[in-house]
Amino acid sequence: MKLLISLAQIDGTVADRERNYIINIGRANNVYPDEVKPLFDKRHDLIVPEDLSDDRKFDYLFSLVQLMKIDERMYKEEIMFCSKIASNLGYDQQVMFELLLHVKAGAMGTDEMSGLKSLVQKYLHH
Repeated sequence: MKLLISLAQIDGTVADRERNYIINIGRANNVYPDEVKPLFDKRHDLIVPEDLSDDRKFDYLFSLVQLMKIDERMYKEEIMFCSKIASNLGYDQQVMFELLLHVKAGAMGTDEMSGLKSLVQKYLHH
């Protein structure tokens, strides 16, 4: 959650769509909006969890890229932030090109997601 908030804060403001997206991700992970909202008022260290499964790494990176695209403006700092996180998760930074091309700001179908997941998998170092 804190990584998503850090990304949303990069451009100086957290747009309503970004805030709602993060709150919904929290809900999907059993984190209540009341627990998430205070996090928007703070700055957070960039801590990437270790020992994540490949699926969780993909979900993590996908959420970051989708958040970056949601306000329809991408900043160099946001892309660099996501590249750094991708690298910390064990991906080759070239993965960002695939993600920027294929991730949509809106809902994506199951087939699209599984296709993207297998495409991105080849960039993951083991």
